[in-house]
Amino acid sequence: MSPTRQTKSNLERVFEAGQFAVTGEIGPPPSADPEVIRKKARILKGYVDASNITDGQTAVVRMSSWAACLIAKEEGLDPITQMTCRDRNRIALQMDILGIAALGINNLLCLTGDHVKFGNHPTAKGVFDIDSIQFLQVVKGMRDEKKFQCGDEMPVSPRLFIGAAANPFADPFEIRAPRLAKKVQAGAEFIQTQIIYNVDKFAEWMKRVCDMGLHEKVKILAGVAPIKSVGAARYMKTKVPGMDVPDEVIERLRGVPKEEVSKEGIKLCIDIIHQVREIPGVAGIHLMAIEWEETVPGIVEAAGLLPRPKFD
Repeated sequence: MSPTRQTKSNLERVFEAGQFAVTGEIGPPPSADPEVIRKKARILKGYVDASNITDGQTAVVRMSSWAACLIAKEEGLDPITQMTCRDRNRIALQMDILGIAALGINNLLCLTGDHVKFGNHPTAKGVFDIDSIQFLQVVKGMRDEKKFQCGDEMPVSPRLFIGAAANPFADPFEIRAPRLAKKVQAGAEFIQTQIIYNVDKFAEWMKRVCDMGLHEKVKILAGVAPIKSVGAARYMKTKVPGMDVPDEVIERLRGVPKEEVSKEGIKLCIDIIHQVREIPGVAGIHLMAIEWEETVPGIVEAAGLLPRPKFD
């Protein structure tokens, strides 16, 4: 049985109210400058219901997610702590879970993490003591049973809204919905997907998800993002594992003058939002505009997603 919570996150309340949710994403700086987070949080405030703070994305050293979350919270954002298994064993993970809950950060996204070979310390030792599905089980056990992974009990459990990621485009496609089912069974309450450019394939994945009844057990946020350039689209198509960028997307960007490409990339994002909103089972969007946060207000407004719900 889930505990009675004294505090629910804004994101959880949005879902409980039956509203179409909007989450954003902030990448912490590779420095100790808190103003970077404050500036980005001020841009997103009022336009998203909550925002991820990434945890060493691409395995590059950056300000820790939990610390940046605390700064964002001070600016009025509802932060989502990302926590990866790459850098922590199960002891460190559970310690950080207790820490973020004690700080009043009530959303947690459980991830395996990008491999260290992609980052700026490629010879570092990756931990990967447990994977993301096992991590979900650990968090759920701590929250609902007041027990650590070892079985020891705790007097005060962490009050967390538990999330995970899903990639509808990774191979083999046939296992993507069953893998989501494992994460839901392990404890995921909301899911953020990989960036969607192939809407037809995403719709097919959602059909399989709905056929399994998973959309009734977990809130699914469709991942969307604007594209700055043709080169960025080509890079994602050819160099980023698990990305599906159809040729027609690249041709659409090539079909406008060079100085208009970024605007067309924003329009493409808005068009995709309108399309995924019509797909049964989609409970919201996860808008990823890292280092391009200034586009978020315009995208959310143009997509007809304002005003955002407010709660006491």
